[in-house]
Amino acid sequence: MACSSCASESKGGLNDPRWRRALWIALIINAVMFAGEIVAGAAAGSKALQADALDFLGDSANYAISLGVAGMAIGWRARAALLKGGSLALLGLYVFLSTVWAIWNGRTPEAEVMGIVGLLALVANGVVAMMLYRFRTGDANMRSVWICSRNDAIGNIAVVLAAAGVFGTGTAWPDLIVAGIMAMLGLTGGVQIIVQAVGELRSPESEGERTDAPLSRI
Repeated sequence: MACSSCASESKGGLNDPRWRRALWIALIINAVMFAGEIVAGAAAGSKALQADALDFLGDSANYAISLGVAGMAIGWRARAALLKGGSLALLGLYVFLSTVWAIWNGRTPEAEVMGIVGLLALVANGVVAMMLYRFRTGDANMRSVWICSRNDAIGNIAVVLAAAGVFGTGTAWPDLIVAGIMAMLGLTGGVQIIVQAVGELRSPESEGERTDAPLSRI
């Protein structure tokens, strides 16, 4: 399921070139799978695939934040998290509303496409989890990234089960139920990130950064 945690403040792991290389590979895999699931979901008429793509979007943002701004000041980390949370919440809302619309106007999704893409997503998350396995006992940032990749397999399995349900029943209900649950998780996760990011932007540390910025240019 989508991880709502942001990159930790720890900088130790970012100095390890093996860790950074693993994050770059994980970022590429997740970005490709996000685009692939969105397109495949639209083509197959599967809302569950589109909802599962939220996991890949959230993880891509986590990896990008870890690589790009985790070592920066809290204000920059909070702004990056705000962008991530907003994107995740908007996409989650879109998938949820389109799922509701599909209850009355949708079609039965293509179970075969759902199953194949769901299995590919499971393999992708498995590869990322195994690649990050060696870092599972590292700092909080390393551990959280590995746990997120491991937990995302639950969403992939749910899509595969939904595909089996669609195939067995000949209806879209298994797809819609899984999509609704996952879309709400993505939406609520995005809102949680936004709330946390706004709180960090209003924190004394962030306020101090803005106060000190003009002085640093004198």
